[in-house]
Amino acid sequence: MKRFIILGGGYGGITIAQTLLEGHIPDDVIVMLIDRMPFQGLKTEYYALVAGTVADYDLRVQYPADPRLVLKHGEVTDVDLDARLIHMAGEDPISYDWLAIALGCTDRYHGIPGAQEHSTSLQTFSAARQTYRLLGDVKPYGQVTIVGGGLSGVEVAAELREARRDLNIQILDRGESILSAFPGKLQRYVSSWLHEHEVRTVGGVSVSRLERGVVYNRDERLDTDVTVWTAGIQPVPIVQRIDLPKDSQGRLIIDSQHRLPAHPEVFVVANSAPFPFSPRAQAAGAQGKQIAEILAAEWYDRSPRLSRIKLKGVLGSLGKKAGFGLMGRTAIMGRVPRVLKSGVLWRSKHHSG
Repeated sequence: MKRFIILGGGYGGITIAQTLLEGHIPDDVIVMLIDRMPFQGLKTEYYALVAGTVADYDLRVQYPADPRLVLKHGEVTDVDLDARLIHMAGEDPISYDWLAIALGCTDRYHGIPGAQEHSTSLQTFSAARQTYRLLGDVKPYGQVTIVGGGLSGVEVAAELREARRDLNIQILDRGESILSAFPGKLQRYVSSWLHEHEVRTVGGVSVSRLERGVVYNRDERLDTDVTVWTAGIQPVPIVQRIDLPKDSQGRLIIDSQHRLPAHPEVFVVANSAPFPFSPRAQAAGAQGKQIAEILAAEWYDRSPRLSRIKLKGVLGSLGKKAGFGLMGRTAIMGRVPRVLKSGVLWRSKHHSG
């Protein structure tokens, strides 16, 4: 028997598995999905979990129940590409014939002293739960500081404002404006919403270090009860340790079929590889479909049928009643993008039932 292992059950990994299950898997191939959790966490909605406006249970999606898919749960500690082995904590190594690395990302702290030790994260379900606990324990009129004014930082701030009207909330960003990757029209709309809801935004910040209860903007001391870090991502440590060509952000270089050139039996998804698309969840799903098609073509000795990847756009929420988005080059603001985002979440939760 040959074995195809999918490392990571997030948007990319689950799409690979679901797409393969929709087709025919050869009788001599075992498909195995390995993840530390017994369910998929809807990572794009973790901002609501940390704010306490959505329950943990509501952001879980069960993995497909299919006899052709072997589910294994545990902590992957290393990948040996030369020996084609997956190492797991407390277990014997698992061999593979094909591998998809879809392990997501972790926070990038940019070498800032104390950043990892004195801030809290959204990057895993466990980290989001911990952040929820810390934010929930902030006393009335306490200070919450969000480092990073991108999509995640804005969504956390807005959702937290709806959950806790008593808190002082500020977003610190190194750019002059939040949401620097978005058009000026959207930046102004979101900035206005945050201002109206008494969320302070501070641009041109250079975070120099963190201490317990303190963020330093160069030498300026900013006292805080909780600091939420949303200031960049990088590949997980397992990918960081792989000694193969990478881009400037530490992501593994892949070919046009999402394979490692030195190990064509290995596919790499989204945050672990440079991919010219955003948002990442959609991009991972699009890659996942292509990887499943490429594998099926290899198994049945035919040419893969690949269409050009086109993403639908990006949507952001400002609490439960307002939002913003970019559909192609068209900016949308207000109630409509929030309703659209709710529909996307519904489909994500019910797609794999």
